Amino acid sequence: MDPLDMATPPLVEPVVLVVMGVSGSGKSTVAALLAGRLGWAFEEGDALHPQTNIDKMAAGHPLTDEDRYPWLEKVAEWVDWRLDHGENGVITCSALKRSYRNIINRRGSGVVFVFLSGTPETISARLAERHGHFMPASMLGSQFADLEELSPGEPGIRIDVGPAPGVIAQQIMDKFGLRPSGTGREP
Repeated sequence: MDPLDMATPPLVEPVVLVVMGVSGSGKSTVAALLAGRLGWAFEEGDALHPQTNIDKMAAGHPLTDEDRYPWLEKVAEWVDWRLDHGENGVITCSALKRSYRNIINRRGSGVVFVFLSGTPETISARLAERHGHFMPASMLGSQFADLEELSPGEPGIRIDVGPAPGVIAQQIMDKFGLRPSGTGREP
């Protein structure tokens, strides 16, 4: 058993699952599948970036913490809105550092991080095949350098990115006892 699973409290709804990891880990694909299967609200976290951040990354420059804070605030606002309205949701966010995750989970409850974990070699191979994304593969090293994996004190699970996205989405549902079509947890 993954030590992170032991630190993850039972899933209590409403909940927002934050699908996190480095660029190329499959966040968008897995999160969209998961939200679709569950019938939950979905947000692509990259869509919340200010244009200046997108331009900076597209030019091959890593974001600073200062660049990220307005974006993280928007992610946290989306999470807060869902929880305030009693709605479940799924959002993508790299959430590379614990300090970033603390912003997103500022309530201290209602958020569970789903860390899509892969080796630099696996992720690099995926990025080499990806086209049309603003984040160049050359920045992967800076993401791994910034990555602070989930610690046992954080609400979250680690999932290996090796299987197909549909399998990963099912693994997440199984870990939390979630059923399709927003029917909630299994009895």
